[in-house]
Amino acid sequence: MNEATLKRLEYDKIKESVISYTVSEAGKVLAERMKPSTDHRQVEAWLQETAEATDLLASGASIPLSAMEGIEPFMALLGKGRIYNEAELDQLAVWLTSVAQMKKYMNSKRHIAPTIAAYADSMFDCPELREELARCIRYGQLTDQASHDLAYIRRHIYAAEDKIQRKLEQTLSKYKSALQEPIVSKRRDRYVIPVKRELRKQVPGTVWDESSSGQTLFVEPNDVSDLQQELGQWKAEEDRERTIVLSALSEKAEAYAYELKRNVEAMASFDFITARAKHSRSIAGKRIKLADKPVIRLVGARHPLLGAISVPLSAELGYGWKQLIITGPNTGGKTVTLKTIGLFVLMVQSGLLVPAEEGSEIGVFRHVVADVGDGQSLEQSLSTFSSHITVLSEMLKCAAPRSLLLLDELAAGTDPTEGIALSIAVLEELLASGALAAATTHFNEIKTFASVTRGCQNGKMAFDADTLQPLYRLEIGESGDSHAFAIARRFGLPEKVMKRAEVLLSSKDTSLQKQGDDFIPGLREALQMEASNGADAAGQSAAFSTASKEKVKETKHADASSKPSMQPFQQGDAVWIYPLKRAGVVFRPANEKGEVIVQVQGKKHTFNHKRLRLYIAKEKLYPGEQYDMDIVFDTKENRKARHQMTRKHVEGLTIITPGEE
Repeated sequence: MNEATLKRLEYDKIKESVISYTVSEAGKVLAERMKPSTDHRQVEAWLQETAEATDLLASGASIPLSAMEGIEPFMALLGKGRIYNEAELDQLAVWLTSVAQMKKYMNSKRHIAPTIAAYADSMFDCPELREELARCIRYGQLTDQASHDLAYIRRHIYAAEDKIQRKLEQTLSKYKSALQEPIVSKRRDRYVIPVKRELRKQVPGTVWDESSSGQTLFVEPNDVSDLQQELGQWKAEEDRERTIVLSALSEKAEAYAYELKRNVEAMASFDFITARAKHSRSIAGKRIKLADKPVIRLVGARHPLLGAISVPLSAELGYGWKQLIITGPNTGGKTVTLKTIGLFVLMVQSGLLVPAEEGSEIGVFRHVVADVGDGQSLEQSLSTFSSHITVLSEMLKCAAPRSLLLLDELAAGTDPTEGIALSIAVLEELLASGALAAATTHFNEIKTFASVTRGCQNGKMAFDADTLQPLYRLEIGESGDSHAFAIARRFGLPEKVMKRAEVLLSSKDTSLQKQGDDFIPGLREALQMEASNGADAAGQSAAFSTASKEKVKETKHADASSKPSMQPFQQGDAVWIYPLKRAGVVFRPANEKGEVIVQVQGKKHTFNHKRLRLYIAKEKLYPGEQYDMDIVFDTKENRKARHQMTRKHVEGLTIITPGEE
């Protein structure tokens, strides 16, 4: 996956959220490595894991994850002959207890999470090692039961300490007058009493320390020196036996190196899976269908970083069309729509649940490339246009049936005339490649391209013209306006400026009318191809491109569409068919029932006139009163046959006229 695209679509923020839910360092490492997979089976497995963990959390269960504190350095030293200390072995014992708890827990939850419960079967609770550690170590110290010799040595230590204590109590009374206070303490692991410096000679013995003021000396009386020496010998014996016991325990732990490593891996996986589930619950994520084909259908989708404040989005790509051209006002949600589509694909392919409703479906894509944001870079000396071209070049290189390409603000950052031509050429190339593409634009030429090109679809962000407020709702099948004047007034531009702008626009529209008429023949050609028998998408795109490129050389804002007419439809009118969400040509005007026959792709369909909207009047599409409409509605073979029939009789010559649907 493209790293720049991951950042543009804010995938890094999703990853940070998942990381924050991990409880162990090993689980955090897995979360930091999270990225979308292009393997369908892998994605399906990840989604199953996350869904099951989400179900576990929803059931009110508390998954007994381990933070694995101290286990990572312990595992790093395995196999290197280290003798572990009591604290390290105690941590191992606690860790093995948590492994046993996880195995028991998962075994009891097989009915909720059969897949991840089976993962616990690969964990080893190592009962022999765990029991041995529990017998030998308690609260981070070796127990007397760790070995017979250790128990024997400690009995002698306890006895020696008891003798010393009794002897010192006697010396406290014996040297009472020379003491600062009658207490026994330890200095350098020796039992001592506090003697006044000036009376030091009254207490024969060894000075081991003195107070900070120097007025008190800590003296080991000669009366207990022999006992202290005996105690020291037993302490040395204890240290030797302690080393023997710890060595044996360490050796036993080394024997379980494989099992311990598998346990760490499994617990880290549980931690990562649970973190994905916690993140999914935090955004009200649901498991949606993973399609075999590269398609996208979102129903009630909410951008995961916006949460409840976002307006549910419904959109699709890869079913009836491969390109979706989104129009509408600024701040209307066009860019958020692109980001939602792209981010949902990345999240699903990372095994994450997404906030969408039932009926949503996403396929697996090999490439996701997004051109969102102006991309300016002072360091790389990239202008907005240069940045767009850089990304477009990358898109064209990876364009294929399993590619998702997101283009924000087509034709932005340069002269609109050239930008529009370049944008349409790119869209044609992407369409021919079979890639899915969603793009935003303000330009009418690109809207018209989408309306007359098979495989393309218009969509608009809804706008309340009364309140001048964007509704952030995508409506498929129609193109939207920028509402620039209305928004400008809403944000307080002086009325004098607005009226002047309207005058200029009206003047410009008048001057462009003739130029706009020059654009109609190209559009007519595209519609004729649409009406012909089975013209392919590439042919339509090429026909439209020829006309549109000639037009954009002459004007920046030519409007190829006409306003709806109030007069009845005529044969030859180009109309927009709402049920089919595409254009067609009127074959027979409305009858007494209001039914109109429209030709689409060489086939004739009947629609109620209320389901149609005049797109381009016949007069503009077919100049001249004597224009032969058979060119539009009949096949070349039938026209040739009719011509022959008017001249002479031809045996076996027939004309086949397709019926209505």
